[in-house]
Amino acid sequence: MKTLSMKTMLAAAALATAMVGAHAQELKIGYVNGERVLRESAPAKAAQAKLEAEFSKRDKELADTGARLKTAADKLEKDAPTLPESERGRRQRELVEQDRELQRKRREFQEDLNQRKNEELSAVVERSNRAIKQIFDAEKYDLILQEAVFAGPRVDITEKVIKALNAAK
Repeated sequence: MKTLSMKTMLAAAALATAMVGAHAQELKIGYVNGERVLRESAPAKAAQAKLEAEFSKRDKELADTGARLKTAADKLEKDAPTLPESERGRRQRELVEQDRELQRKRREFQEDLNQRKNEELSAVVERSNRAIKQIFDAEKYDLILQEAVFAGPRVDITEKVIKALNAAK
């Protein structure tokens, strides 16, 4: 009976020693809010400005075309009671065709915009990951997370990453 309790005490002592040793080597963990980096960093803002400059003309043309089409539809609706049946049918067909063309151009525009946005954001994410890796190495982190349900301000290194990105050329 005595040997069993002695073994139990030795095991408990060994376990306690192991736990103290584990606490002596704390993990250094960091968290990066990726959405905030993509919203606030200079490279992300530059990418957004580049996209706006690249697509603003096409966007305005589509809006103008849509406004002209609406005006033509309103005019047809107003004039419809006085128009001959053949003229009214011809105008309606033209409007339907113009609307189809406008919808096709809008889809192409959205596809082009999404593709370019993905390209630009991919470049920013790549630069962000390099900055995170540099911080990881320089400050000897054990783990840096980019997605977490909760992260306290003590482990949030988002501001460091944004500053590193803004400083990099």
